[in-house]
Amino acid sequence: MLEDKDLIQRLRDSHYDLLLTDPCLGAGTILAKYLKLPLVYNVRWTIQGEAHFDIAPSPLSYVPFTGTQLTDKITFFERVKNCLIAVLGTYRMATISEPVYKPLLKKYFGEVDYSAFFTDADIWLMRNDFLFEYPRPTMPNVVYMSGFQCKPPKALPPDLEEFVQSSGDHGIVMMSLGTLVFQLPTEITEEIAAAFAALPQKVIWRHLGKRPANLGNNTLLVKWFPQNDLLGHPKTRVFVTHGGTNGLQEAIYHGVPIIGIPLFFDQPENLSRIKAKGGAVTVDIAELDRHMLGDALKTVLTEASYTENMKRLSRLQKDQPLSPLDQAVFWIEFVIRHKGAPHLKSHSNTLSWVVYHSLDVIGALLCACLLIICTFVYVVRSVWRRIFRRVKQG
Repeated sequence: MLEDKDLIQRLRDSHYDLLLTDPCLGAGTILAKYLKLPLVYNVRWTIQGEAHFDIAPSPLSYVPFTGTQLTDKITFFERVKNCLIAVLGTYRMATISEPVYKPLLKKYFGEVDYSAFFTDADIWLMRNDFLFEYPRPTMPNVVYMSGFQCKPPKALPPDLEEFVQSSGDHGIVMMSLGTLVFQLPTEITEEIAAAFAALPQKVIWRHLGKRPANLGNNTLLVKWFPQNDLLGHPKTRVFVTHGGTNGLQEAIYHGVPIIGIPLFFDQPENLSRIKAKGGAVTVDIAELDRHMLGDALKTVLTEASYTENMKRLSRLQKDQPLSPLDQAVFWIEFVIRHKGAPHLKSHSNTLSWVVYHSLDVIGALLCACLLIICTFVYVVRSVWRRIFRRVKQG
């Protein structure tokens, strides 16, 4: 793109106010820096890993690293695990992304600090919050907008509403494994279908694969459903999900308990956080059978604590002076009005590891203390020798 001079000139002539990008890929950041535009991130992940670890202090003594599935209450051995995974994870991301982007940065920007370049955004619109995240340090230019896509439910299509109403007092169970998984192996879908068939509830299952042979009369297969609207329906009892961020945030917003079947990426981590807050039960896809899924469904449907915990999280999420979307809009317009937000940006990411952790200061102070101690010992020994000499001569 940067080699296309006509395109770059057209972009310059358009006089854009800012560039809004998802930094999980670096192209948006590179373009913003090349055009000298204010930069706003819509972020959960960057090319270097989870966004919080890129921009904010992240003490591994109580901040769980991505993929550990730990909470903020960590034992000694869990802290060892947390530190080892953090070191390996940071090294892995560096070996994956740095060789790709460093030559580009050198070509178009000269010698720049790789980490500082990709963390130098005016505002970070973070797609999570402290209902989803554990308490941890943050930065002034981080704005939390978890659940910005959530909204009150609209009326369901007539055919779907009729099916939901036919569930009576039992209500419905809804299931979706997201948009990246088109179908599961037949043996797994038949186990899921058998578990659903044993329920008194009606089931709406977003399923794109082959129809299971043992599908129950209570289960409706659909290729798509209005997830937010269905989660907000008063007859929805449980959401069976893979654990994608958007789906979990919508479940929190509407107070619907979760049965998680994590598949990949951040899904096990996401579900572990809802589980830690008492709103979810997880099932391992590698071990899933009708009995395991049936037990999970029975647990969540019969134990009121799961619904109560999700309703509590829902109340907390909604109790804000501004909606997450309004906050995001305000800060985008703020950056436009002021042509950036440099006063909110910390320069911590421009510091070397030694300076950031004040190891040079600690080293200097230790040297000073050592010098004072050595001087004191030398003086004491010298005085003692003189006294000893005089006593001996006397």
